[in-house]
Amino acid sequence: MPSSYSQRVLDIRGLTVRLPADADRENAIEDIALTVQAQETLCVVGESGSGKSVTAQAVMGLLPKRQLTAVAGEIRLQDEDLLSVSSGRLHQLRGARMSMIFQEPMTALNPVIAVGRQIEEVLTTHTAMAKSARRARVLEVMAAVGLPEPDTLRHSYPHQLSGGQRQRVMIAMALVLGPALLIADEPTTALDVTTQAQILALIKTIQTENRTGVLFITHDFGVVAEIADTVAVMRAGRIVEMGPAERVLSAPEHPYTQMLMAAVPSLIPPPERPPRAIGSIALETDGLAKTYFGGGWFGKARTVHAAHDVSITVARGETLGIVGESGSGKSTVARCVVRLTYPTAGRIRLQGIDIGALSPSAMRPHRGRIQIVFQDPYRSLNPRRTVGAAIVEGPLNFGVAKAEAWQRARDLLDLVGVDQAAIGRYPHQFSGGQRQRLCIARALAMEPEILIADEAVSALDVSVQAQVLALLESVRDKFDLAMLFITHDLRVAAQICDRVAVMYQGQVVETGRTRTVFSDPQHAYTRQLFAAAPGRGRRFGKPI
Repeated sequence: MPSSYSQRVLDIRGLTVRLPADADRENAIEDIALTVQAQETLCVVGESGSGKSVTAQAVMGLLPKRQLTAVAGEIRLQDEDLLSVSSGRLHQLRGARMSMIFQEPMTALNPVIAVGRQIEEVLTTHTAMAKSARRARVLEVMAAVGLPEPDTLRHSYPHQLSGGQRQRVMIAMALVLGPALLIADEPTTALDVTTQAQILALIKTIQTENRTGVLFITHDFGVVAEIADTVAVMRAGRIVEMGPAERVLSAPEHPYTQMLMAAVPSLIPPPERPPRAIGSIALETDGLAKTYFGGGWFGKARTVHAAHDVSITVARGETLGIVGESGSGKSTVARCVVRLTYPTAGRIRLQGIDIGALSPSAMRPHRGRIQIVFQDPYRSLNPRRTVGAAIVEGPLNFGVAKAEAWQRARDLLDLVGVDQAAIGRYPHQFSGGQRQRLCIARALAMEPEILIADEAVSALDVSVQAQVLALLESVRDKFDLAMLFITHDLRVAAQICDRVAVMYQGQVVETGRTRTVFSDPQHAYTRQLFAAAPGRGRRFGKPI
């Protein structure tokens, strides 16, 4: 441990948090013991449901009342027991001595208040600073986290910022008072590799400057390799392994840690697969473009070329990956192909038929031929409909007999590894990985020729991610699908894609066989992407 660690910021001893009586286990977390020193980063890793976020919520005093209750142990923040202080004292400590960065800034930020005011609110609540001093501090901290033109940007609303900028605003809010403890709960999961690298470097820099202790919660071992001093591995509410990051990453001792490490996809593509029977071209775009026009009247008019001159092909039985950072145009291309938005120019051919300019009524017969699996399975399924009803909806709308549609749904549940008995259950009764399997089943119910996976595994734990990736490969081969796989995760692209297309500022700047592009990238932007990948060069569970 570096000599700079001299002050214990957080000390958790024997912490147990009780679950409701109808839960699948008695305790959310049990007998947890963790310490975070000044200027140390402790990474807590584990699958969904392991207790990582509950631990963070317990420290911040954010456990939902009457659902989760701390029944034993201590949480000491600089020797002050957080479980015994009043709610008023907790309110004083939040922001001033401990702060938290949440996974999804779009839900953590108030959509109707300018971001500068939201940062200033922390100062208004916790200090007696004059208005001019508060404004100066807001501009100072916005500049410190790398936000451009702070004096202008502070008037912007969250929806007007990119994902990386929103996360920087969250970091500014968390650090504006220089807290002793920073809790980061999956703060980079939804970010592309270049933005992720910037955020990780930013947290490390500010931590060094302010001697902040960081409790970093993640399921991404690449991030752990970049930022962790110490690693704690959680499973089913307990810590099963803890130690220095290099030791845990290179020589994991617990079987569960070894399993997690084994599930981390490698940045090195596997050897070229035995030739599969690649069929005819299923999808082809030629000069595809999408331009958005905004502003006017009371705002400055602006034009955004979200996609420009995109020409790609995908054959039956083949997976084409589209990679690039946020705003590169990946999802725009997907939305145009599936005709959720009209392309501005170019052609989209399905088996030779140009669907790019078809009217909604003319497009309807082709809808079933292209299906999409979105990033967030929580928002993809209607919470008020059973999963069975969600799967049969498409076939029934396209004239499939009711008995056949329901039998198809049961068969698909078997195919994606979900018990047929669950056909009458609701989405909230499933885990995230199970929900994504159900979304895949719903897409396959239409018997499509083309399956688009838009960041379909980016929010999943590494072990669940590996299962879903294997499932996608299996259904591609079983149904001879053409698959368009959109991702910002280079490790995932390396393992599942036959070919990759790299997008930058709306254009495809490089394309080729996955192994060729990964081993010898030609474009400067592609090389920049690979250089930013967290944990690059490491085989997890093996020394560098």
